[in-house]
Amino acid sequence: MQYVENIPIWGDPIDQGALSQIKTCALEADAVALMADHHKGYAVPIGGVVAYRDAISPSGVGYDIACGNKAVLLDLPASEVRAKIKPIMDDIWRSLSFGVGLNNRQSVDHDLFDDPAWQIPAVKDLKQTARNQLGTIGSGNHYVDLFADERDRTWIGVHFGSRGLGHKTATYFLEAGGAKDGMDVAPLILPTASDLGEQYLSCMALAGRYAYAGRDWVCAEVARILGATILEEVHNHHNFAWRETHNGVDLWVVRKGATPAFPGQRGFVGGSMGDISVILEGVDSPEAQTALHSTVHGAGRVMSRTAARGKINYRTGKVIAPGKISREMMNEWIQKQGVELRGAGTDESPHCYKRLPEVLNHHANTIKIVHTLQPLGVAMAGENEFDPYKD
Repeated sequence: MQYVENIPIWGDPIDQGALSQIKTCALEADAVALMADHHKGYAVPIGGVVAYRDAISPSGVGYDIACGNKAVLLDLPASEVRAKIKPIMDDIWRSLSFGVGLNNRQSVDHDLFDDPAWQIPAVKDLKQTARNQLGTIGSGNHYVDLFADERDRTWIGVHFGSRGLGHKTATYFLEAGGAKDGMDVAPLILPTASDLGEQYLSCMALAGRYAYAGRDWVCAEVARILGATILEEVHNHHNFAWRETHNGVDLWVVRKGATPAFPGQRGFVGGSMGDISVILEGVDSPEAQTALHSTVHGAGRVMSRTAARGKINYRTGKVIAPGKISREMMNEWIQKQGVELRGAGTDESPHCYKRLPEVLNHHANTIKIVHTLQPLGVAMAGENEFDPYKD
């Protein structure tokens, strides 16, 4: 960890775009921190932790409200999964919905649709769309993975958020609050005692319930496909805000691409498709308190999507300018790791990400690694899927 103008920052080298953004956030916040997987986001950097006494920032939570990770341990030896990995990944790919704007092929109901928050103007017209999309994975860096841990046990890992519900909800409040458009702008901050602030907190909580329900359903469905029973689960948002007490002060802690890591709290953090993932646990230390008991949510990008895949006309699918990463390069990497891949574009190649062990090492004083997960199978949306959910 190092300090830049009194801002605690993990990771090396420091992304200068993210640094500039967190400096802007610090002007109005009561506390800020930047995790080791940081990179530039919309107004607030991904990997940024920004805390306010009596305010909330829709810019900080981001467009994909309640994006997060869930991992579940199964009563299934990884050796059995390896032996049948191709048909297993085929079944997962056929059964689940990967891509933009898709409805779930199966009808999924949940008692969250009885929540009175659906009467709030921002979400009252989104209920049917949300119902249709519950349990869909989406595009971008969202995934369903199968892993083997150090004891050769099977884990399922998933990463996605609140889908169109979250994106439309965030858009509504950013517009209603008068947020400036662009990357390098001051984040929108709403007093929590204001009418708009209260509505946002209710809708954020609703999107959080929705994201949890979706990840629960996907993990249960994959377990069903495998004929396995779930023994243990680890589940966290990493685009969300929580009311917490730090150093005796009650704060709204906004984490954008950052995982809560209080002492004893476990989190699932994914690497790239060709790298390890981990189950980690927060520890108590002065450095952990400085981080507001937060840690990374992934490896962190080192190459933009456009640089990796090139410029593409999304109406025609035609490549306007080639990217730095070819399909052959990506396939060579994952084949060396023994990963069975379904879908995925070159903008999600391991070449585009930092190595997770190196990133985690920067947080060695704030977390401990409980399980190391080796990827067996990875399923993501296909090539040239435009991801509208931003961060």
